[in-house]
Amino acid sequence: MDRKTTDFSHVAVVVARADKSLQLIGDRLEKALAAADPGEKAPVRLLSGEREFTAIEQAGNFIDPQAARKALEEAFEGDADICVSTTSDRRKKLLICDMDSTIIQQECLDELADFAGLKAEISEITERAMRGELEFEPALRERVGKLAGLDLARLDQCYRERITLMPGARTLVSTMKAQGAHAMLVSGGFTFFTSRIGEAAGFDIHRGNTLLDDGNALTGKVAEPILGRKAKLAALEEQVAALGLSNTDALAMGDGANDLAMIEAAGLGVAYRAKPVVAAASDCAINVTDLTAPLYFQGYTDTEIVWKH
Repeated sequence: MDRKTTDFSHVAVVVARADKSLQLIGDRLEKALAAADPGEKAPVRLLSGEREFTAIEQAGNFIDPQAARKALEEAFEGDADICVSTTSDRRKKLLICDMDSTIIQQECLDELADFAGLKAEISEITERAMRGELEFEPALRERVGKLAGLDLARLDQCYRERITLMPGARTLVSTMKAQGAHAMLVSGGFTFFTSRIGEAAGFDIHRGNTLLDDGNALTGKVAEPILGRKAKLAALEEQVAALGLSNTDALAMGDGANDLAMIEAAGLGVAYRAKPVVAAASDCAINVTDLTAPLYFQGYTDTEIVWKH
């Protein structure tokens, strides 16, 4: 009889586009793990094979999990998303996500800036802040300051015309909540957007920064204190305590430098199409597939996933 995944210390998951040969994926997986760990391993388990992505896993007693991840990343050469995690506490009970360029496909502040004719200028500052080249809080104040006088009607127009959920976002949230997890959206962006996007994606709670206005237009100010890297970590720790959990029970995901602290603190830290500094600090990185990948990383099969469009 096959041994269960939980009989081993770690599990490696590979998620690739379904147009990749299942046999080839399985062969690469087994070969890479054999090189990284010559010990006993469980048979390959298929998590998905009928939808847009193929996901397979193999458990083993990996002496060096980081070496196993590196071996897999080298074997797949950017053609797949890889996760090597412990088998204990694998399915997380708290999902905490960044919003811009993670749960949605845009940066809200950059899109707002377009209405003021300043998108290129503000996008450059955003990029540098997300790479960790600028401190987040002063960079946010600078960008918001440039939007002074922008008509409040532009916020609603921006949300309606520019903002779209990332593929797989609603499926990720719905599936984890169906298994009893709590979902929190925490953003260095703005509550005008987090409230609407949080509801659209199915999050239980949201946090963000507050844009100040005079009743007609933005003042160019943001309410203090600003929600940045430390505040995101604090949000994770507060939710963990409120739910009677530990950091090990959390899955944190984001793309920018202000997500680093919560990603490093969580039991599973996921970098989603992230800046290099974030990808390097994460437990796994998603660059090829979509937001259903974290479900496969946790061992969900297609039949367990609550599919949402």
